[in-house]
Amino acid sequence: MTNSINKSLYIHIPFCEHLCPYCDFTKLFYLPKFSKPYLESLFKEIDSYKLSDLETIYIGGGTPTSLSDEEFESLLKKVSPLLKIGGEFTCEANVENLTKEKLSLMASYSVNRLSIGIQSTHDERLAEIGRFHSFKKAQEVIQLACEIGFKNINVDLMYGFPNQNIDEVISDVKNIIALNTEHVSIYSLIVSPGTLFFNKNIKEQNSDESRRFYDTILSLMREAGFERYEISNFSKPGYESRHNLVYWHNQEYCGVGLGASGYLNNVRYTNTKSLKKYLQGQYIDEKEELTPQLLEEDYLLTHLRLKDGFSLDEYRELFHVKFDEKYSKLISSLNKNKYAIITPKSFYLTDDGLMIMDAILLDFYKLL
Repeated sequence: MTNSINKSLYIHIPFCEHLCPYCDFTKLFYLPKFSKPYLESLFKEIDSYKLSDLETIYIGGGTPTSLSDEEFESLLKKVSPLLKIGGEFTCEANVENLTKEKLSLMASYSVNRLSIGIQSTHDERLAEIGRFHSFKKAQEVIQLACEIGFKNINVDLMYGFPNQNIDEVISDVKNIIALNTEHVSIYSLIVSPGTLFFNKNIKEQNSDESRRFYDTILSLMREAGFERYEISNFSKPGYESRHNLVYWHNQEYCGVGLGASGYLNNVRYTNTKSLKKYLQGQYIDEKEELTPQLLEEDYLLTHLRLKDGFSLDEYRELFHVKFDEKYSKLISSLNKNKYAIITPKSFYLTDDGLMIMDAILLDFYKLL
């Protein structure tokens, strides 16, 4: 559901102390000569939106915790007052630079949710994918965060690495579950153009093996009491990411920083990836006003990722047509093949349907 009142802010910190070979996000090596003017420009961009009383703030990257303690505190001090009481404030972090000092700073400036990139629980695999921490160090950092008082922690896990087998996947998931965090994001390796993995001609796993891995992950996470509320995200009850649900409910949000995206007043925009332009105050690079067709495409793309799909009443209110009438033949086919379920109130994909969501979306798009 879209709305005209922005309630969420995404902040992109592009700096990293090292560049992972699989990452295709907007990123730069951390250097103080760039980070200081970057933050100055970032603060000006934030001010330009006149934000207040936000329900969610999310600082991502890059690696926000690659900033110096002084820089990191200036960022937290700038944005913390924008959060409403009871709001969700997430900050991403890497294990190797998530220090006691940074954890204490976050706690003192209202950050109440951490997202920590672990990616693998096997040290040889971590070295292979360019990560500079051990799994033991990850365990220690999470323990430290809990001691400082964080009660809402997400960890990221990846699967589908070259030569990975099902035993490694099972071991990874069990090790992650044992961390006893409240949320886990689990992603398949995607080899994107421009990354070192792509340049080395490393291939993604075939779809059959990837499906086998995912089914195993899904089973283990559910057995451990986690609910998959979005195709790649698992949480304990009540710990769904409020910020990411803004994206998946196709609601508007403000995005600031190098390469960040936002969605305001029915316009999707993407910021420049040029540091030079950004430091000159030339923030936005591209804008696209959503037509009714594009709005419906985005609505289906985001909502069908969710376990609960979407409300038929909400769809009718937005698009002025009954979903079950407009797509009756396709819905009947999906239902017959057990890819989707339609109830008097909602439409959502089954476990099998979620695995072929891209193909299902194309079928819907052909009928728009």
